[in-house]
Amino acid sequence: MNKLGKGMIISVIVFLFAMSPWAVVSAQEIKIGVIGPMKFVQGIGQWNGATMAAEEINAKGGIQVGNKKMKIKLVQADSNEFLNVTDATNAMERLMTQDKVDLVVGGFRSEAVLAMQDIAMDHKKIFIGIGAAHPELCERVAKNYNTYKYWFRGSPFNSTYLVRTAFIHLGTVGAVMKQSLNIPMIKVAIVMEKAMWADPMIPAAQGAIPKMGMEIAGVWRPSPVATDVTAELSAIQSSGAQIIFEIFSSSVGIPFSRQAGELKIPAFQVGINVEAQKEGFWQATQGMGNYVMTSDTYARGVEYNELTKPFVDGYIKRFREVPTYTADTYTAIVYGLAPVIEQAGTLDSDKLVSILEERVYKIPAGTVKYMKNAEGKPLHDLTWGPGFTTGIATQWQDGKIMGVWPYKWKLTPESPEVTYKGVVPIKLPPWMIEKYKK
Repeated sequence: MNKLGKGMIISVIVFLFAMSPWAVVSAQEIKIGVIGPMKFVQGIGQWNGATMAAEEINAKGGIQVGNKKMKIKLVQADSNEFLNVTDATNAMERLMTQDKVDLVVGGFRSEAVLAMQDIAMDHKKIFIGIGAAHPELCERVAKNYNTYKYWFRGSPFNSTYLVRTAFIHLGTVGAVMKQSLNIPMIKVAIVMEKAMWADPMIPAAQGAIPKMGMEIAGVWRPSPVATDVTAELSAIQSSGAQIIFEIFSSSVGIPFSRQAGELKIPAFQVGINVEAQKEGFWQATQGMGNYVMTSDTYARGVEYNELTKPFVDGYIKRFREVPTYTADTYTAIVYGLAPVIEQAGTLDSDKLVSILEERVYKIPAGTVKYMKNAEGKPLHDLTWGPGFTTGIATQWQDGKIMGVWPYKWKLTPESPEVTYKGVVPIKLPPWMIEKYKK
């Protein structure tokens, strides 16, 4: 067969494939990259939330984009970001260049997400962060809007507000202890994983705790992936601390709580422990995580608004566990991206940005309103406070995660009082009561 004949055959094949049903199906898909540490619970939550969102939307025929319905196709990317930032950037690059996704959700470790953010911005793809909390991610938007405008924070609110909320929880526990136990001056051990997102929290805690009428017993910084923290716990026990203010987003939260429980250290654990947000925490700590209290997003029976229960119940039915905040990939897709795409009638990133940054809308964990900085420049960061996003606090009580905050909480005397349906009182560990109550 001569070259001309071969060329004609190839042309016919290409034409027939372009007109085939498979090509049409491909053209009708919205490809959403889901990037995160997929071998860890944080990444699993991100994938589960996105899966649930895609199933729900696709079951209704997809997203209306102009005059056609387009179904969602998820593309998973394991960032391995707990262990290697280079792996994370490579994973994002593959989403952009090989998988050619339309949008991205996910990311967890701030150090890695800052690098992944640059890649997504270079390709002008909307990237909704679900996991990373460092303020710099959104401050970049205000500093260089044209480059970083495609980035939005989806969950959680930034680390400044995370620590502020954790301080409120700390103060709540301190008030309960002062009322219930005979402790003239409560000593607080500060324990924060050695990670970028937690760095600003150290000076904040050192400044705030004395103002709350409590004394600092010391500061400890274990590795985020430490498996043995007996040295830190022995030092904390020797310090005489009655409260351990902990900030853990990674796996260290399990051995810390298990070993603290084994030692029966007479100190109340409160702060942020992402592992304690998972129902598998009880088994992972062999029940030694009882009475651990953490900032959280979702819990059985706790409702921010009318959207909370359907989401939490649906997630439990689908995955047999309560969603952590990384499952807010669901929120980012269902309540963030899908309505904006339908309103814009296109996947054009710039048109989506202009709508997304101005929307105010309910989600299962509150209400989203994107902030601006003091100069009025967009930050694409979540508004925190009553009526918007506040999070909750949960505590392990005899094998169950119970919501324990907010209850009749007021940020300021002028603020509206906030109580979410389903919260119960905080419980002190019996060995603390035995030691201090006289």
